[in-house]
Amino acid sequence: MENKSSNEIILKTKDLTKKYSNTVVVDNLNIEIKKGEVFGLLGPNGAGKSTTMNMICNLIKPDLGNVEFMGKDFRKNKKELSSKLGYIPQHLAIHGNLKAWENVELFTSLYGIKGSELKSRIDESLEYVGLMERRNDYAKTFSGGMKRRLNIACAIGHHPDLLIFDEPTVGIDPQSRNFILEKIKESNKNGTTVIYTSHYMEEVEAICTRIAIMDNGKIIASGTSEELKKLVVEDTSSITLEEVFLTLTGKKLRDM
Repeated sequence: MENKSSNEIILKTKDLTKKYSNTVVVDNLNIEIKKGEVFGLLGPNGAGKSTTMNMICNLIKPDLGNVEFMGKDFRKNKKELSSKLGYIPQHLAIHGNLKAWENVELFTSLYGIKGSELKSRIDESLEYVGLMERRNDYAKTFSGGMKRRLNIACAIGHHPDLLIFDEPTVGIDPQSRNFILEKIKESNKNGTTVIYTSHYMEEVEAICTRIAIMDNGKIIASGTSEELKKLVVEDTSSITLEEVFLTLTGKKLRDM
């Protein structure tokens, strides 16, 4: 994917660390996300990706380190900066007993959007994820793929500058997966910066301008797909990104 990002840093972590009991889940993590890019965080289940995203979004407090978002300390400026970020968690954050439009209304209204503007944002979000015709149906009646799409609609109504997708295609059909990936590329083309975590190699290669490989709470390597391949071999046509991952971590991504 062509990299159209700028050199401006929209988000960075400094020595981000999280422990549970005696286990270090995220270990002194330092990453920088450039404005306008699709940054992929690739790693097996248990690598620390979701914990990292939760700390970035201020949902859990790091034991050490901090997150800087749009040039400011996120924890110290949470009220101001939260409206500029959208988070699509791995576990669905929708309410089954609410209709599709009511779910989007609930989350979008949290950012102070009201009246006709709120109605417009609801319709816009549902249209974007292809659920306008199901706007009056209860979320509990939706398929897994439709619930994932509604999850996205709930996160975009306030027009965030940065969208974080944490394993958004887990357990869904190929058609829904392709739909979500195309929508991510479309959002990025419209100016939204994206962080995308996954343990699906082909997804990361398809949409990400830059990739970081994470294992055991640490970034093992980062760069474009081509740069990562050059870490292992000179002739990059002779190796896949999956083989690079195996070489660098000693693990098969699919077995995780």
